[in-house]
Amino acid sequence: MNKIIVIALAAFLGLSALDARAQQPDGRNDKRHRHFDKELFETKINAFITAELGLTPEEAAKFIPLCNEFRQKVFEAGRNCRRLSREVQKKKSPAESDCLKSIDECLEAGIREAELTKEYYEQFKKVLPPEKLCKYRDAEHKFAHIFMEDTATPRN
Repeated sequence: MNKIIVIALAAFLGLSALDARAQQPDGRNDKRHRHFDKELFETKINAFITAELGLTPEEAAKFIPLCNEFRQKVFEAGRNCRRLSREVQKKKSPAESDCLKSIDECLEAGIREAELTKEYYEQFKKVLPPEKLCKYRDAEHKFAHIFMEDTATPRN
């Protein structure tokens, strides 16, 4: 049963990647033509994590919503950092105060992210056995690498 789930998820991820490539008619990887589909991203990462960790349906039903909530809170914690960083990058000669404000905000975002990580890992421990939880962070990094590689690859 688990092999069937893993195979189905792998096939879904593969077909999704092909579908995303097919949607780029000119084959270019241009920022102006990019559209981030949050739902598709969450579907792909959740399927990937479920397969990589070998989650049972019961574990996935408890763990995946927590992961989604965690990712959303981390994203929100870094929102101001990203905004200020973009503003500084756009300026030809940013003021020292703007640079310092951006740096301080990003440091605070990092602290908030660490606090969220600690908070959520305590919840994760109640849902998953330690062996699977150990694989979680690696699976997220692996997915990020694959996802970034796929979006950076020029389309043919």
